[in-house]
Amino acid sequence: MFDNLSERLDSAFKQLKGEGRISEINVAATIKEIRRALVDADVNYKIAKEFTDKVKDKAMGEKVLTAVSPGQLMVKIVKDELAELMGGKEEELDISGKPTIILIAGLQGSGKTTFSGKLANFLKSKKGLNPLLVAGDIYRPAAIDQLKVLGEQVKVPVYSEPENKNAVEIAQNAIAHAKQNGNRIIIIDTAGRLAVDEVMMKEVANIKSAVNPQEILFVVDSMTGQDAVNTAKAFNDRLDFTGVVLTKLDGDTRGGAALSIKYTVDKPIKFVSMGEKLDTLDVFYPERMAQRILGMGDITTLVERAQAQFDEVQAKKLEKKIRQNKFDFEDFKEQLQQIKKMGNLKDLLAMIPGIGKAIKDIDISDDAFKGIESIINSMTPQERQNPDIIDGNRRKRIAKGCGKEISEVNAFMKQFEQMRQMMGQMGKMKGMMPGMGMPGMGAGMPFGKK
Repeated sequence: MFDNLSERLDSAFKQLKGEGRISEINVAATIKEIRRALVDADVNYKIAKEFTDKVKDKAMGEKVLTAVSPGQLMVKIVKDELAELMGGKEEELDISGKPTIILIAGLQGSGKTTFSGKLANFLKSKKGLNPLLVAGDIYRPAAIDQLKVLGEQVKVPVYSEPENKNAVEIAQNAIAHAKQNGNRIIIIDTAGRLAVDEVMMKEVANIKSAVNPQEILFVVDSMTGQDAVNTAKAFNDRLDFTGVVLTKLDGDTRGGAALSIKYTVDKPIKFVSMGEKLDTLDVFYPERMAQRILGMGDITTLVERAQAQFDEVQAKKLEKKIRQNKFDFEDFKEQLQQIKKMGNLKDLLAMIPGIGKAIKDIDISDDAFKGIESIINSMTPQERQNPDIIDGNRRKRIAKGCGKEISEVNAFMKQFEQMRQMMGQMGKMKGMMPGMGMPGMGAGMPFGKK
């Protein structure tokens, strides 16, 4: 994510490496590179220039402390300004209405329907609410079916009227249905087009007038860069939406939309979405995103994702087993499953400070744990629960069962034992959180150079 921009900014900061103090000359060279990096990231030149002018003014007004190098100071200034450019602080969803109506708008292909499912899942699982999904796209044949499938997956009801071609009526009927059935949140998925047109704009504006939503979220494909920003402006001029959702952020190497959209429409980015999995929706935190762009990692988000996956009761049981040195392959496999639920593996590792740059050229597949899981699956239940009984003959049988070389099984067993010993020592330390830094984070990870 934003790899190109991160690399260019890192190169710009190197202009100050070895400098003893900030001067107009060395700052000018760094600022020039930062501006180029932003423009190459598909940020409008006017925005890039205004941004770098602010950075320059702040840099020249700062006195470098003895313990802070000019390069470090510049990184901090750029981080603060990037966060401010993207909104400064996170903006929460307004769910004060009874019921709360959320209207979803955007172009066809931007990911509106998938986001609607993700939002329903987010509000149900993380906020404890009971949303209703509304199929308001009366043009795309598969839209209703897609929303129903998503609703089934997240166990959220879907209201639809397949024969009705009046989107306003469908929305109004859905609200009446929600009130009768006690649905606290109503999420209305609307139709999109391949480009902004009058028919679409008029229809979504009519729905807005009829239902008076608390939130109008504009969903945009972040990979379209400056086009996304221009589309957002056109929608905002007509709808005056309340927030932006950036989808497909994991495929965006430039970052132009994330950096420019708040400045252009003066509306906050409320959510970011990555991948197709329905639990891959995050509240947008400008400061955390700025840290990630600059290679500082994002430990806060990493810990939050881990906490969301690791049950407290389960964690205490696991901690007890670790303290007693009884951690086994069943526990290990369970931890693998939990980490896989946390999201894209390379994205997770990049949240650890300093790791992002180290792995930028390494291909880390989401299937990286499959080899380890196949070895564990080839063990008998008794072997999984009692790792110490696995002798040479058992290892040969396990290797044959999973199609691995005996050397691979031996290497994994050695790594597991080393990890178990290390965890036994860590388990004696108060406050250890199972799951963090455990499965596959060491030498056993099957990384490969691109």
